[in-house]
Amino acid sequence: MAAAVEAHNLVLRYGKTLALNRTSFTVPEGTVLGVLGPNGAGKTTAVRILATLLKADSGSASVFGLDVLTQADKVRATIGLTGQFAAVDEYLTGYENLEMVGRLFGLSKPVSRQRADELLTRFELTDARDRTVKQYSGGMRRRLDIGASLIGHPRVLFLDEPTSGLDPRSRIGMWDLISDLVRDGTTILLTTQYLEEADRLADSIIVLDKGSVIAEGTSDQLKSQVGGERLELVLDDFTQASRSVELLAPLGIEPPTIDAQTRRISIPVSGGADDLAEALARLKSANLAVLDIGLRRPNLDDVFLSLTGHAVDDEKKDAS
Repeated sequence: MAAAVEAHNLVLRYGKTLALNRTSFTVPEGTVLGVLGPNGAGKTTAVRILATLLKADSGSASVFGLDVLTQADKVRATIGLTGQFAAVDEYLTGYENLEMVGRLFGLSKPVSRQRADELLTRFELTDARDRTVKQYSGGMRRRLDIGASLIGHPRVLFLDEPTSGLDPRSRIGMWDLISDLVRDGTTILLTTQYLEEADRLADSIIVLDKGSVIAEGTSDQLKSQVGGERLELVLDDFTQASRSVELLAPLGIEPPTIDAQTRRISIPVSGGADDLAEALARLKSANLAVLDIGLRRPNLDDVFLSLTGHAVDDEKKDAS
């Protein structure tokens, strides 16, 4: 499969801060690359270099073989970019915003108007075409913003945390929209802190931390780095947690852990359903009542915590 986007050993410093540290990755044509990482990991910096908005100190990057430094004009004609905040004029209508972007992109007035109508229909904004954007909801603004980035039929779309700040319903709608774009042949680089988003949308994932790629692979490959299944349970009486751990520890391939906040006991196991049945039998024989018990595979939250040493929620709290 041909490479749509390639980055090789990108380095960028902001003063003494190393924003990118020999960062390399490839996005095959017609796929989605999910870029995960905490705040300050270098996700947006990488996108801005690929979109010709920043110049790397060293390294190289290309979009469909076009060098982002020496062929910037041709690269810009090939890509679309949606940043973390909707870049639309709230005092213009949705239709006027799209028409204006088309004209700025070099399209004729008739083509700009035709393209605006097409995108309003595609993003289900036809009923709001003549309303000023300041009357739009957050989800509508984001859809309009992505519509604007598609005005020139880009082959590659950079989405920098496109669902940040959206409510769950709007976020799911945005996921469906992104899936539709990929089915139509668009190559997408998606930065996100929503691990479920990367799990659902990305064909492959890289994890950035402090400007370096610390892991890459498919969602399943990354999860396999954390380990196998976990037996998780919540007792009716949390004061008996230590006793239950003593009973169930022999089933684990690693020592059990107890989360006092969620009152959940977790034990890495390798026997699957057999371990679950044995755990239930041991708990029953000890007269320990269980509120919830089950087997769980590692998810991307576990991957993120394992690789970076902190949870994504911690990053969001620090940011706020």
